[in-house]
Amino acid sequence: MKNWLLIGILAILLSACSTVPRRDIDASISAKSQEDRVQFLVLHYTAIDQPTSLRVLSQQGVSSHYLVGNESPVKVWQLVDENRMSYHAGLSDWKGYSRLNASSIGIEIVNLGFKDTPEGRVYFPFPQEQIDRVIALVREIAARHQIRPEYILGHSDIAPQRKSDPGPMFPWKQLADAGLIPWPDAAEVAQRTPLYEAQLPDVFWFQQKLARHGYAVPQTGVLDEATKNVLIAFQTKYRPAKFDGIPDAETAAILDVLVTNTNKVH
Repeated sequence: MKNWLLIGILAILLSACSTVPRRDIDASISAKSQEDRVQFLVLHYTAIDQPTSLRVLSQQGVSSHYLVGNESPVKVWQLVDENRMSYHAGLSDWKGYSRLNASSIGIEIVNLGFKDTPEGRVYFPFPQEQIDRVIALVREIAARHQIRPEYILGHSDIAPQRKSDPGPMFPWKQLADAGLIPWPDAAEVAQRTPLYEAQLPDVFWFQQKLARHGYAVPQTGVLDEATKNVLIAFQTKYRPAKFDGIPDAETAAILDVLVTNTNKVH
């Protein structure tokens, strides 16, 4: 009995010691070369209803830092502390960074995604009240962690071979109008489109530009399935009226303007 009592006392003492700050570590000098561990912000749709979304994201093997509901008044849940990692991105890449769970904050948005009908696939819209809450949340998080505008992304940006959310109904242009993400200047796109109608670049040109924009895309000069998937992700975001994965003049113009202007900034 005495041995067990001694072991218990030692365990309590060790636990207490682990919470006491180290007195022999000097933290008065801070390195100039450092930044926030959070580099990316990734938006998703849940593809399930609000009660199911809450249950899945809090009780199963996937999670996100935030969940934005779709029932009025729109509610936002924080499911994971921003200083901890949530499991929302999976296998992912952007601008040479990979496995983005560890360096990102995930926002899940309650939306049923799509349904297939005899007339074709139909996507569900996002209520404006919900989008307003998403924009406000994105603005707060981006400011708090100094997230670069080109690192505020959709799941389909970072995983175009397997994900399509937040889908063509998500109004990325509203985030651009709020100053949160880059957006192609419409006048520049209109000016360049006729040039690409006269001479469409080859597939390798598209692959190079998409890679410079940030996507993980083959560099083979072949319009394979992987390249089409990346084009679909790009078109869904910047030209949701048509996202078939086929290179065309308007896609070329949008891509060229985005890459050129982003490189000017950096």
